[in-house]
Amino acid sequence: MPQPKRHGLLAGIISDTHGLLRPEAVAALAGCDLIVHAGDVGNVEVIDRLSEIAPTFAIRGNVDTGTWAANLPPTDIVEVGALMFYVIHNIAELDLDPPTAGFAAVLFGHSHRPSIATRDGVLYLNPGSAGPRRFKLPVTLARVIVLGRELRPEIVELEV
Repeated sequence: MPQPKRHGLLAGIISDTHGLLRPEAVAALAGCDLIVHAGDVGNVEVIDRLSEIAPTFAIRGNVDTGTWAANLPPTDIVEVGALMFYVIHNIAELDLDPPTAGFAAVLFGHSHRPSIATRDGVLYLNPGSAGPRRFKLPVTLARVIVLGRELRPEIVELEV
């Protein structure tokens, strides 16, 4: 899968793998400077494999209940260049005001529905699900190019 031409940092955003890290996802994340997994990882092997690609930050989702997941935080703050990204699995549980808190982006998963929205200057990004297909939803992840304070997000549909 060709990577976009870029300058700046490339962040790979993935969620809801549910223990399945597809080769297509690995290919789409190649070349990323860092990877964020927004929960429902499924097993430690997914994190280990992502960490072979780039430094990986993962949070615990509602299916991450095994002892392997005990050290995964329920939320995280990830520095991407000069920007701060807030990571939470279920956006309905967001209990802070991202613009006031100084976040450039909120990354989340849970619904398996990819989405990109900007509200009050904050990017809200759900990469969708890169794991087992659910209903007729696409199998996706996201990439965000960070150029200074500018964010260029894209949803990547995996051909599976």
